[in-house]
Amino acid sequence: MKAAFLADRGVLKISGPDARHLLNGLVTTDLNRLEPGAGRFGALLTPQGKIVTDFLITELPAEDDGGFLLDCPKPLSEALATKLKFYKLRAKVLIENVSDRLGVLALWGGEPSQPPEMGFRDPRGDQLGWRILVPEILATATAEALGATMVAADEYEAHRIACGVPAGGLDFGYADAFPHEANMDRLSGVDFNKGCYIGQEVVSRMHHRGTARTRIVRVTFDGPAPQPGSEINAGDKSVGTMGSSATGRGLALLRIDRVAEAREASLPLSAGGVTLAIADPDELTPAQRKTAI
Repeated sequence: MKAAFLADRGVLKISGPDARHLLNGLVTTDLNRLEPGAGRFGALLTPQGKIVTDFLITELPAEDDGGFLLDCPKPLSEALATKLKFYKLRAKVLIENVSDRLGVLALWGGEPSQPPEMGFRDPRGDQLGWRILVPEILATATAEALGATMVAADEYEAHRIACGVPAGGLDFGYADAFPHEANMDRLSGVDFNKGCYIGQEVVSRMHHRGTARTRIVRVTFDGPAPQPGSEINAGDKSVGTMGSSATGRGLALLRIDRVAEAREASLPLSAGGVTLAIADPDELTPAQRKTAI
C-alpha cells in the first residue's frame, strides 16, 4: 500500500448552521446524501454550466463542531473561498481557507489498518483508494500508522492517469469545460436527481439530449510522451488535445465523433509525432461507466 502527500491540493472549511443548505444549492453533488466519514465528488459551475473548480468534500462529525472540508486545487483555493463568500449573502456560514493547516494525503493499493481520522474513500472510483486530510508535517507518521509506504507524488499522478481520472488545469481547462467533458458524470460528480444548482439547466439538458461530443479518454503510447496541450490528429484532421501522461499512459480530450470516424477509416491517432491508441473503446460511447484500471 502506498501513500503520497499531494502538495498541489488545498483545503477549505465550510461551517455554520446554513452550510449544507448553501452548498447544496450551489454545487453539482447532493450533500443531503453525505455523512461524516464519507466523501463526494462535485464542482461549482458557471451559470453557463462550465467548471469553475472541482473538489472532493467530506463532512465533519458533530463532536468536531460539524461542517464540511473541501479538498480542492490549492492554486484555486482562495478564489473558490471568495466565490463561495459572494454567494453566502446573509447565510450563517463561515468559509475558511485552511490550506496552511491541512493538506491532502492520498493512500492506495490496499486497505488502511484502521479507519483514518479525517479520511474517506475516494468517491470517483474504487481503485483510487483514500483521501486523508492532515497537516503536511504529520503525513509520513499518518501513512506509517495506517500501514502505507510514503512515495513521491509522481507515483500518485501515474496511478490517477491509469485510473482515467482527469485533473483540472492539466487535462481540461477551468471555466472552459463542461462536467461531461471532464467525465464528472462517469465519476459520480453530478447528481441528476437533486434540486437546482448553478449551471444545472445546461448540464441536465446536455445529459438528457446526449449532446456531449468531447470527452477525456485514456490513451496508450510507446516511447516519449507527447507534450501536454499537443494537438491530436487523425490524418489531416484535428481530433483533440493531449493531457497528462505517465509510463506509457495518458489522458486525451477528444472529439468522440471525429475519433469514431477516424477508427472507421482506419486512421491512426498521433500527437507530436507519437502514435496513440485508445485504451478502452467503450470510453468513446455516451454510456456511463465506473472508472477502473
